Amino acid sequence: MSQMSVLIDFGYIAASILFILGIKMLSKADTARRGNMVSAIGMLIAVLITLLSGGMSYQWIMVGLIIGSLIGVVSARIVKMTSMPEMVALFNGFGGIASLLVGWAEFNSNPGLPLFTAIAVFFAVLIGGVAFSGSMIAFAKLAEIMDGKPILYKGQQIVNSLLILGLLAAGTLWAMDPTGANGYLLFMGVMVLSLLLGVLGVIPIGGGDMPVVISLLNSYSGLAACAAGFIILNNVLIVSGALVGASGIILTNIMCKAMNRSLANVLFSGFGAVTTSSAVSGGPQGEAKSVSPEDAYYILEAAASVAIVPGYGMAVAQAQHAVRELGELLEKNGAEVRYVVHPVAGRMPGHMNVLLAEANVPYDQLAEMDSVNPIMTTVDVCLVIGANDVVNPDARENESSPIYGMPIINVDYARTCIVMKRSLNVGFAGIQNPLFFKENTRMLFGDAKASLQSLVAEFKES
Repeated sequence: MSQMSVLIDFGYIAASILFILGIKMLSKADTARRGNMVSAIGMLIAVLITLLSGGMSYQWIMVGLIIGSLIGVVSARIVKMTSMPEMVALFNGFGGIASLLVGWAEFNSNPGLPLFTAIAVFFAVLIGGVAFSGSMIAFAKLAEIMDGKPILYKGQQIVNSLLILGLLAAGTLWAMDPTGANGYLLFMGVMVLSLLLGVLGVIPIGGGDMPVVISLLNSYSGLAACAAGFIILNNVLIVSGALVGASGIILTNIMCKAMNRSLANVLFSGFGAVTTSSAVSGGPQGEAKSVSPEDAYYILEAAASVAIVPGYGMAVAQAQHAVRELGELLEKNGAEVRYVVHPVAGRMPGHMNVLLAEANVPYDQLAEMDSVNPIMTTVDVCLVIGANDVVNPDARENESSPIYGMPIINVDYARTCIVMKRSLNVGFAGIQNPLFFKENTRMLFGDAKASLQSLVAEFKES
């Protein structure tokens, strides 16, 4: 074995170790940034080692590197933190299409593929195509280019089932004889059907399930990359793809548990599509009591403990910095402040954690739902900022509710609950929230950022 081969093998091992360490560090808020950097260094090593292995056109690699770097830098600088879910969806999609193109290129350059490689190509095209087109639909829904509500039609599950069966049949026939008379036609059929499956698989999923969809599509992109690694026999691509695929599946399972729903229920139930009638039929469950920023200030000023529950409304209003400033003022006033984040709050896994970290909220003030719920009755004020479904008491109390059984943050158990919302409109699940009409709830209507800034001004003037 040559010294270059030894260097390449050790480089790939080092990169794989860094990937594993980076993912481990991403599991904790206080080490997540370092974990991201460690993983990035691992990827840099993997890219450099791959370039050293030769057999490639460095001219085109440099062109791609320059173009890709420019796109990445510009995107990272101009994207708003509130638009991170859309960007993550795009990244998942690009990973999927890259794997699909690797499979296509391998088939074009070498039609006489051995069976093992043909199977790897099939899975790279299948999973990559689903990840790409599904991610594009998720992006369109998150960016509100298309309606975020589920799109359902009669016989939808039958159509999707037949599509999957057709894909498996076409893939099997092609893998058995890639150079046959219909080889290229079958291959193109697999490619087209996989892209169609991604579209049809995501359109019935509503905005409330986006955290699950994002993590699942992330897993798909990793599995597609793993299949691409088997095609080009690149060990580090196999390892990194498998890591992303496995971690994505684990995260998807965590998201499903956080909603007390199965993955099949998320993918095929059309959650939120038929709940409008249930939202309206019950009607208002009392009278919502509004509060002014001045009165809300007096409630918060007298509080010894405050739990802040961020939701997507905080992201839309870009109010994370105002939240952090109010939290600091509450601490100076002698209150114990916690930030309680529901696992599926926002539109991607960890969405609220990302926004709070961007605003430099101390990690030690972030609390999990399960740790705060048992002591919620001792909390003086629970400040809910734009969250809706993750604090809806119907999940505990109303067996006919579509979210019944979903673990929620029990904000209604606090002595006083102040909810910041623009209106009494329903959330992603499309159902009424009885929290707004509870005796201990006060509604602070208006833009979340403006309301928070008003509270900050009141504290500073006192």
